[in-house]
Amino acid sequence: DKPMALNLDNEPLQDEYRSLLKAFYSVMKSADRYIKLGFLTGVTKFSKVSVFSDLNNIRDISMSTDYLTACGLTEQEIQDNFDQEVEKLAQACQMTKEECYGELKRRYDGYHFSENSVGIYNPYSLLNTLNERKFSDYWFATGTPTQLVDLLKSTSFSLYDIIDSPVSSDLLGRVDSMKENPLPVIYQSGYLTIKGYDREFREYQLGFPNKEVESGFINYLLPLYTNARQPSSTAPFSIKRFVREVENGQPEAFMTRLSAMMADTDYRIVGDTELYFQNFLFVFFRLLGLYVEVERATSDGRTDMIVQTKDYIYIFEFKLDQGADEALRQIEEKGYARPFAADERKLYKIGVSFNSMKRCVEEYRVEC
Repeated sequence: DKPMALNLDNEPLQDEYRSLLKAFYSVMKSADRYIKLGFLTGVTKFSKVSVFSDLNNIRDISMSTDYLTACGLTEQEIQDNFDQEVEKLAQACQMTKEECYGELKRRYDGYHFSENSVGIYNPYSLLNTLNERKFSDYWFATGTPTQLVDLLKSTSFSLYDIIDSPVSSDLLGRVDSMKENPLPVIYQSGYLTIKGYDREFREYQLGFPNKEVESGFINYLLPLYTNARQPSSTAPFSIKRFVREVENGQPEAFMTRLSAMMADTDYRIVGDTELYFQNFLFVFFRLLGLYVEVERATSDGRTDMIVQTKDYIYIFEFKLDQGADEALRQIEEKGYARPFAADERKLYKIGVSFNSMKRCVEEYRVEC
């Protein structure tokens, strides 16, 4: 399926490849008396009607409970077979063995190929970590999701929906409708996994499987939404400073830094302005590693964003082409701070105004 996976946004070429694959499978079908067992693998799935119509007796085991652990390692398998290697890794990283197991789980576990299934570790990253005795993003370094990012841009898809939108079981098993919803192909490529399942409506909830995938994917998206396009960019340093300012209760400082990072954005990557601001905030705050809530429901509306640290609470309200004072007024009128009335942490209310013409933060206001 490699040619199809590399040309997800080229529908005419997709049709040509489908015809070629159908012809190939037709030959396989005619020779089935010579085949005792055939096993077909690939990254993306294409509907049986469009590709496999001439090979109509295959069994799809992608989400079969009998094969859920075939392509990875369970935690029990790691403990049974690699416990000594984990102990050596722990010593090299100056950790206890229990801490090491926890870090391995956070970074490389979390793949689920069906609802309520055991978590699967990425074998490539896990084995490289044990061999090198060093934690790193081994799997993500083998290839970047260029085609997936291009697909996200062409579909004007909100990045918030990556971890917030349900996907039907029928849609999850095919990528023919990727122009309307790119989530299935992102799932089938390993960047999302099953996090939950609604049996009544037969809908899956998707999310990043682990820290390696999330940080790698988000870091790859960063240059699309900030001015971090040059190798000499100071964006990583700015992000670290931003986190420190959030943790130390310096809203004026981190808002100034946030405004600077959004300045001079290439107009070619902005597209829909409101969607751009939303996606920028998703990428940026996911990178921070802070406790962030988006669109939190209250009794009188939805808070745009809440960021919480050990000592501080920040309530954000964003407005497009409206004043920052209007954003603060909504925080007050809707009572977004009310749920934290008994909280001993210091609370800041921050109103932010985005300018659709300049594609930047127009102004912001901070109140305690």
